Amino acid sequence: MAGRDGDAIVRAVFAAYAAKDRAAIERLIAPDFHFTSPLDNRLDRATYFERCWPNSGGIEGFDFVRLVTADDQVAVTYEGRVAGGKRFRNTEIFTLRGEQVVEVEVYFGWSLPHPAPAGGFVDQA
Repeated sequence: MAGRDGDAIVRAVFAAYAAKDRAAIERLIAPDFHFTSPLDNRLDRATYFERCWPNSGGIEGFDFVRLVTADDQVAVTYEGRVAGGKRFRNTEIFTLRGEQVVEVEVYFGWSLPHPAPAGGFVDQA
């Protein structure tokens, strides 16, 4: 997968999600798609749309921090904007086949602003 093509596909996925454009994202996600996150273990396409797609309702947009392409994968770190002003940061790894996404792995980040002070940490004791 050429870097620019992969970036364009991933950007289109996020644009469809933010626009709540189900038809657009359905074209971008392969029939054999799988989705994994800290809360979801290799969901199939139907379960992804049932469980995850409704979250698009509260999303206002995404600001990309980085997009890195290697062969058929694109790693993206972004800051998401949610209705009401809340922000968060995640990293996702997309695996592509042709013009479609076949797999996504999500690594949840943190809330913005970060709950710990700069140079500090959140004590979980």
